Amino acid sequence: MIELDAEDNKLVVLARGALARTGGVSGAAIRDTDGRTYAAGEVTLDALRLTALQSAVAAAISSGAEGFEAAAVVGGRFSDAGVGAVREVSPAARIVFTDRDGAVFEIVDDSEESDDSTAATAAAAEVRGG
Repeated sequence: MIELDAEDNKLVVLARGALARTGGVSGAAIRDTDGRTYAAGEVTLDALRLTALQSAVAAAISSGAEGFEAAAVVGGRFSDAGVGAVREVSPAARIVFTDRDGAVFEIVDDSEESDDSTAATAAAAEVRGG
């Protein structure tokens, strides 16, 4: 089992809370470079569709965040289009992926930046296109 530090664990708790509040399939939370956190669920309107991670990024950016330290996605996957948005703002930000119970199954961080950044961009384009 992968153990997270206290700050990343807080993101998972916030993402799980967003998941519970919205009743969607995923929740996300992101921490900006000032230490502020933003949590969100999916948006599934006829006129607007956002993954939980895209929603959290949008909330952070619209609140003035200039960079990200880390994000957590509960119930999502690496192909989430929000990964590309996180990478656009902060290529080295760590992204933690967990199942709905909060068990970590993948961590993408700056040590994997160049390969995963390219993969994230391609995955984001694929999700948006289809």
